[in-house]
Amino acid sequence: MQTSFTLAQLADPDTSESEKILRTCVHCGFCTATCPTYVLLGDELDSPRGRIYLIKDMLEQDRPASQEVVKHIDRCLSCLSCMTTCPSGVHYMHLVDHARFHVANTYRRPLIDRLSRTLLATVLPNPKLLTWAMRAARLARPLAPVLAAMGLSRPAAMLRLVPARVAAKPGASRRVFGAEGRRRGRVAILDGCTNPVLRPSINEAAIRLLTRHGIEVVIAAGEGCCGALVHHMGRHAAALRQARNNVDAWWREIEGEGLDAILVTASGCGTTLKDYGFMLRQDRRYADKAAKISARVKDVAEYLAEIDLNAVAAARPPEAQPATQAKPTQPPAAAPQGLRVAYHAPCSLQHGQKVTRAPKTLLTAAGFAVYDVPEGHLCCGSAGVYNMLQPAIARQLAERKAANIARIAPDVVATGNLGCMVQIGQATVIPIVHVVELIDWATGGPMPDALRSRSVESPRSEGHQSALAL
Repeated sequence: MQTSFTLAQLADPDTSESEKILRTCVHCGFCTATCPTYVLLGDELDSPRGRIYLIKDMLEQDRPASQEVVKHIDRCLSCLSCMTTCPSGVHYMHLVDHARFHVANTYRRPLIDRLSRTLLATVLPNPKLLTWAMRAARLARPLAPVLAAMGLSRPAAMLRLVPARVAAKPGASRRVFGAEGRRRGRVAILDGCTNPVLRPSINEAAIRLLTRHGIEVVIAAGEGCCGALVHHMGRHAAALRQARNNVDAWWREIEGEGLDAILVTASGCGTTLKDYGFMLRQDRRYADKAAKISARVKDVAEYLAEIDLNAVAAARPPEAQPATQAKPTQPPAAAPQGLRVAYHAPCSLQHGQKVTRAPKTLLTAAGFAVYDVPEGHLCCGSAGVYNMLQPAIARQLAERKAANIARIAPDVVATGNLGCMVQIGQATVIPIVHVVELIDWATGGPMPDALRSRSVESPRSEGHQSALAL
């Protein structure tokens, strides 16, 4: 793609980066086939190629974002399926992020839009505010259908996403979870902002699993939201503040007792953490540290695949193994072998981080029967706060995902991102758990909470009743 930026424009690092990205696009259109919004809406401007043209024109002309441009950029989920499909290596993620910063700086949104975005940017990254907001919203949840009927789709969508129960947020003090037996490694785990409030069982399962296999786990003092939520709303300064805060928190641990890795159980956060080096590349104080932090970040499934769970368990002395610890070759009786698992690959994991095999390999090795979800490349519609800002499109994608999951007739859905779990959970009654919860269960941990209300029997064969009484 030819560009016509001036030398003055290219002096800006973000514009210079976007110009390089634009020049790699060859207009092939392969991205349109895997773009969720284009698949649903059929509008070229709601495809990556169409948005690239809009962004190019807006940035080259150095003009404020128009209502039309904002509409199509807002509809982008940042699922990054286009990056997986693109044969030319167009780094669409950095381009659309730059476009969102430009929109935030040059476009005045309608009042309701501004208020809803400010609410989300203020509440979601703050666990204390989020806890109180969720408790209050539970009382108002029955009003969701009324609000939807009144045309207030965003408040209705927010209320529909409120969980049945809200966990108490633990303090922000540093916490260390010692390894069982001889210590084989030391990692930090991102506690973050929404996971501890909406689904603390995910990190609890990860910590149990890691410590049981000789890995010491630390939650660093002062760490917080990764910055992804505000980053994708174009709030560049707020995202960088949150990134610097986490870099500082983990750097203290690195300089202290050291860290082999920084683990993330929410893949949406992981994609952003792995991009800290790029985000802070112009910051002289943080550029080097941010790059080193990003290099240590791993999705929890990536790390678990590297430490060879079965071999580590087998190497531990018998007296150090819990009574319920699985033998290396078969899962414990509590986790039925052959339980039918539909694996939903989060976009941020498969497209953003290119982690595709590790979760399925772990589940299969643990004795589960793992099935890919048809149209697995298409987003479920969660995409951070997308399901609250674009509820109509998000709902269509959730229903499409649920229909594809139903084709497999699984006992349980496993995924690696809390947002996906909440989003898909609106459209299906099939229990949804995190991958790490199933692996923990299969290696001696408790049954995941989502399965406790279901009766687990022996695994089914084709044509027979589900192993879970749904």
